[in-house]
This record gives sequence, structure tokens and C-alpha cells, in this order.
Amino acid sequence: MPKQLLIDPAQVLRSGDVTFRPIPVHSYDIPFATERQARGDVALKNVLRHMMIVREFETMLSSFKSTGAYQDTQYTYKGPAHLSIGQEGAAVGAALALAPEDHIFGSHRSHGEFIAKGLSALMAMDADTITQMMNRHDGGKLRDTVSKAIGTDNLAENFLLFGLLAEIFMRSNGFNGGMGGSMHAFFAPIGAYPNNAIVGASAGIATGAALRKKLANAPGICVANAGDGSTGCGPVWEAMNFAAMGQYDRLWEDKRKGAPPILFFFNNNFYAMGGQTSGETMAWDRLSRIGAGIDPRQMHAETVDGTNPLAVADAVRRKREVLLRGDGPALLDVECYRISGHSTTDTNAYRSRGELKLWEPYDPITQFAAKMTDAGVLTDADVQTLRDQVADQICTIVRAVVDPNVAPPIDIHSDPTLIGDLMFSNTHIPQPDTPTDLTQPVEKSAALRTLDRKARFGLDEGGAPLSPMRTLTLRDGLTEAILHHMTHDDSLIAYGEECREWGGAFGVYRGLADILPHHRLFNAPISEAAIVATAVGYALGGGRALVELMYGDFIGRAGDEIFNQMAKWQSMSAGHLKVPVVLRASVGSKYGAQHSQDWSALIAHIPGLKVVYPATPYDAKGLMAAALSSNDPVIFFESQRLYDQTEMFQAVPKDYYRLPIGQPDVKRTGDDLTVLTFGPSLYQAIKAADELADTHGLETEVIDARSLVPFDYDTVLTSVKKTGHLMIVTEACERGSFAMTVAANVTRFGFADLKAPPRVLGSPNWIVPGADMEGTYFPQAHDIVDVVTAELFTAKKTNWRGVRCWDDLDLARRGL
Repeated sequence: MPKQLLIDPAQVLRSGDVTFRPIPVHSYDIPFATERQARGDVALKNVLRHMMIVREFETMLSSFKSTGAYQDTQYTYKGPAHLSIGQEGAAVGAALALAPEDHIFGSHRSHGEFIAKGLSALMAMDADTITQMMNRHDGGKLRDTVSKAIGTDNLAENFLLFGLLAEIFMRSNGFNGGMGGSMHAFFAPIGAYPNNAIVGASAGIATGAALRKKLANAPGICVANAGDGSTGCGPVWEAMNFAAMGQYDRLWEDKRKGAPPILFFFNNNFYAMGGQTSGETMAWDRLSRIGAGIDPRQMHAETVDGTNPLAVADAVRRKREVLLRGDGPALLDVECYRISGHSTTDTNAYRSRGELKLWEPYDPITQFAAKMTDAGVLTDADVQTLRDQVADQICTIVRAVVDPNVAPPIDIHSDPTLIGDLMFSNTHIPQPDTPTDLTQPVEKSAALRTLDRKARFGLDEGGAPLSPMRTLTLRDGLTEAILHHMTHDDSLIAYGEECREWGGAFGVYRGLADILPHHRLFNAPISEAAIVATAVGYALGGGRALVELMYGDFIGRAGDEIFNQMAKWQSMSAGHLKVPVVLRASVGSKYGAQHSQDWSALIAHIPGLKVVYPATPYDAKGLMAAALSSNDPVIFFESQRLYDQTEMFQAVPKDYYRLPIGQPDVKRTGDDLTVLTFGPSLYQAIKAADELADTHGLETEVIDARSLVPFDYDTVLTSVKKTGHLMIVTEACERGSFAMTVAANVTRFGFADLKAPPRVLGSPNWIVPGADMEGTYFPQAHDIVDVVTAELFTAKKTNWRGVRCWDDLDLARRGL
């Protein structure tokens, strides 16, 4: 059914102007006396104190990096320290306006945001909630450690600061088990979600988390904290557009209308490392200007004085109200000044001493302390007492954290696979069996009704192949598994390019738009980075996401989001977070070099991703069900040439079932030769096996890998023990392929059983040609026979029929 969004030329082509509203710049004008009356002296004292804690904490890190000591404590800190000294007003001001249920996502410079959010959350929580939080974390072990080493006074704050510093120093009782470190620290119970070492990467993740809040009716908003330099990053723009898509208001059902509650909070300190943003590396004069380029609401953008925490709090409070109404997204350009360098190795060569001197009076702590003393809230002596108390608190925490008896270093020697064991949870949800809300019953969809009428096996009684119109195909197997999960698991959403009315680029979603509301299945913009990043954020927020990249070649457009985000948050959180995302990516044909590459090896090389590549309808259905049930991130490759492939090996059950990811499957038995295949190479191997048997008397055992990560070698090694020969066939380029990895490992573990070295037959190490030449590029059945008879069974040698008679050593010398 087409969308009911008329593109009317009479309206579109009418003359007129695009107009813009003025963007507020430093419009905060609430008198301090009014703020004092509204907030109270205790709250204002805490604003100052929280800024001091942030400043002292980062001063401590800077001191360790530069001198190896802080106060009277010696310690060699080897990790990074990207400091936000001078930006405390922005962090504490934002936190002042946020509730514990609001979630912040930060950048590599996020110690201050973490501390400010945590301190603010602790002030808003009741005592029972705080106690339960500390009791639940690691079974109360960290609470007991802090209580014993530091004492029970101010326990919650010390718990927070100890857990953060222990994480930064990569101690085993840091909040994330020392797996995150300085740039990735977080603690979800206070609403501080992962900080990100990749510039601007939190924009898409926070947007996805906000979408989860919206769809789960969860309270609060999400804040994407980033620097001004991130506005030069494409994924940030993709995220802002995704957050503002028109369909939220124009297509989604009434109770789901409205944008995700996401605030893009830019800490604009005028420098991205040594590059000056305004006037040098950016086109904008005011960062807030870019809001006008996103949506008609201009993202409610404004520029705010980040040196004044009350101005920041006022702006965040107002934007939060807008977001909770569904009228977002919102953008704040929070101008502040980073007194410290980009990192501790920064010599500030890019800015003058005069400029640094000009900003000294605008130090947020100095300014706010002066307001407090001028108003009679504090005396100068009170301010100094606060400073001394904060310094003592940080010193006490530091002495505890550097003590290996209190905060033990991670002991890899006693547990060598400790980090590896964190890569996957290897857990699954039960089979979903709760019907979800549908726009109409499944049987009302003509496309879905056809599945019930199809045969479950691809051969008739005489062994002749049935038409894909009459029997279940690989596409149909995927559809059945996805249909079950989408109609029984309300936490699962699916999106990507052309996923709804089109039915997915290759028809896997045909019929789903007839029964699923827009918020469960929707079209995403052509923004691969945003598609993956928002899926990660949605999963971190407690949902489950099925997203699609139309072609595997487009992985390059979402490289960071796949390699650094989807793959790593589970392990960097020491397992506290799960990333149940299934990313579908088709492996193409016919469209040449930019649309037909098999990049399975590239993905398999990245730790933290499970990789699946089915070749039959039975396997596709069972493995998709397993992927959608998994609490681990899964990349699901699908060959475009196999979407219409019927089932040639076993009938596909109508009922729901799962297959184990990582278990190869024997598709044909034999005693003379083992052929392991990946993806569509299975069918060329079966053809070659038939020819080798009929013409040369060689019985070939054909094994379909089905998955790349994990990969259980037992099936292959057992077969090699029987045959003594192994050929591995893949459509990926031979150089660096996963087939080469398998060949190396079989040589190592099955050496005694091998009669010849394993032989890898893949595509040549050059670009994929167009459709007319694919038969000379991807391995064919005759290529398999050529290599088997020429190299593995030389007595069977016949005339070479393919074009692969080149000299591989010469090609390697030429970089081919």
C-alpha cells in the first residue's frame, strides 16, 4: 500500500520564500536573587561544590599524567586524560536540570559530565533507591570496599567517585571492570551511559536510545554530549536528521506521534584539538545556526553561556519540556572555554597566552563563587573551606584506588581469556510467544498468506526442482523467522532503506507493512551510519533492533558504527550492557565493483561480532531466529543470488525453530575429499562433487560453514581425518579471507591427517566485474574440478576449463 503523503505539484512548485526565526544567543536574564529564591541556598552551594569536585578530579588526573603524583600520592597512570577543565559550568548546569531517569551519552572528554550527572542524580534519589543501587552493583562488593576503605560518611558520593576513578585506572572493581577506562566510563543506574572515544559517535547512539524511551513509554530524555568539532562529522548530521524525520508526525499512529526526546548538547569550546572551529574549520559563525538546516522547528536551537551553570540549567530545563511533549529534537550550542589542553601532551601552541588571559575572569567556578559571595550566600572563607573539603575528599579516594589491596589490578595471568570471555554473552531470550498489536491480522496480508500455500521442500516426488513460486525460498525462510519475532516481541523494531512499502530491497519484508504499525517497521533515511548507531542505542536502552544495509558494500558507510560501537559496548561494559542488534547485509551480484563485494572476512576480523552466512532456506530460517533471539550483536549476510533458492537438502518446518550459530553442516557425504563452502559457493561445490563422482570416481564431502563467527572446527577436522584433503571455496577475495584463516587452523590442528595442504579457492584479488564477467570471477563448479584434479589428485588431471591458470606467486609480487 503506498504512503498517503501526496506530492502535489501545485503546492511544491508555488513561489515563495523559506523563512527562519531568529536564533536566541545568550538570552538568559534571570536575576541571581530570583534563582536563589527558586532554588534555595543549599542547592546553589551544591552547584558550586559539584563544579569544584569536577575541577579537582580532573586536576588530579592531570597531575598524575604530568608529574606522576597528586598531593602526597605517587602513581604512574598510563592511560589517556582528555580534560574538561573550564567547562564545569556546562556539565553541572545541564545535570542540574536533568532527572535521574534522563540518560546522557558523552564523548572522550566526559569525566565532568559523568560526575555532574552522578552527583545530581544522587541528590534527587531517595535513600532507599541509592542503597538498592549500591547493593545491586556487583552484589554490593564495591559498596563494601568503599565503606571499609573510606568509611560510611558520604558513602554514595564516594562510591560514585571511587567507581569512576577505579575504572579510569583500569582496576578490576571499576564500574566497568576496568574494560572501559577513561574515555568509555559510564554507570547506567545514575543515567550516565557510555562515553565515546570516537568524535560525535554518541549522537546516533543517543538518538536510538531516545527512540527506545519513546516507544517503551519510558520517562526522561536522552542527551548527546559532543564538542563543537563534531559538527564536522557526517554521522552527527545523520543522527540529527534521523531524530527529526517527518514521519514521526506525518505517518506514525496518533499515540506514537512526536520525535524521540533527544537533546544535542554541544560543548562549544571553540577548538577541536588544535583546529579552531569558528573561523577556521567550520562554516558556521554560531554553532546554533546549523539547527535551521535540520527541520522547520530549527531544532529549537539557541546559543547559551556555558560559563554560567544557571544559564545552562535554564536552557536544558526548557528544552527538556519541549522534548517531553514530542516536539524535538533540540540543540544547544553551549559556549565555554577549555582552560586545559586537549590532552596532557597539548602545549597550547595553537592559542596565545593573551587569549587564555582574556578568559580567566570567565572561569565558571570563579564567577559563580563571586556571585555567591556578592549575594551573601557564602563568605570567602566558606568558599575556601569548600575547596579544602573537596580536595580532601578526592585525596582520600585516590589513596584508596591506588592501593592494590583495595582496588586490585586486572589479573590477566590468572585468567588469560578474561577479556575474551566478555566478548559475547552467549545468552538468548526465550521463544517470544506474546502476540503484539498489529494493524490487522496476519492472514489479511496476501503476501504472507502465500507462505502457507508453498511446498516445504524444493524437489517433487520425482526429484525434479519446483519453481520458487511454488516452494519455500531462502527469502521466505528469512521472512518466516522475522514474522514470528515481529509479531511476538514488542521490543523488536525493524528499519532500514526501503523496508516498508517496498518490502525491503530484496523482498524479505513483503507483507509486513500490511500488519505492522509504522513504529515497528519503518523506512530510514539513506544514512547507514545513523541506521546502525541508532540500532545500537536502541539496544543499549533495552530494546532489540533488526536493521538492514541494502548492500554489504555499504558497510564502509557505517564502519565506525559497526566496528567500534556495535562490536564493543558489550565487552567494554564488562557485560553490564547487551547489544541485541541483528544487522542484515546483502552480498550482491551483477552490479560490479561497488555493489558485489563479499566483505564477510572484514567483519569476521572485528572482535565482538557474530557473523552468519546461510545458503539454504532451512538454515536461513533457523539462523535468523537464533540471531533475533541472541543478546549478542549479529551480522547476517545474505547472498542476493540465493534469495530465490529453494530447499534442496531438507524440508523447512512450518513451526518456529532455531539453529546454533557457529555449527557447520554436512550437506553431502564422501570419503575422498572435503570441500568447505561459505555462502553461495555451496551450490557450485555440489555441482563439482557430482562431476567428480561421475567422471573421476571421487566422493566429495561438502560442508556448509553457515557461520563465520563463532566457528566450530570439529566438523571439518572430523571430515579431514577421513578424507585427508581439504578445499575451501568462498566468493570473497582470497587474500585475507576467512577461508585463509580456516586453512591455517586446519593445517595446525589437523596436520597429521592431511595428505596435502588445504587449498583455498576464492575470488581473485581485484575488483568485481559486471554481470557478463561474473562467471570468470566468482568460483564456478568447473574451477573447483580444475583445482582438485590439477593439485589435489594429480592422477586425475584433465584439461583446464576455467581461466584460473595464473601464477599466484607472480600475482602476489604485483599486489594482486
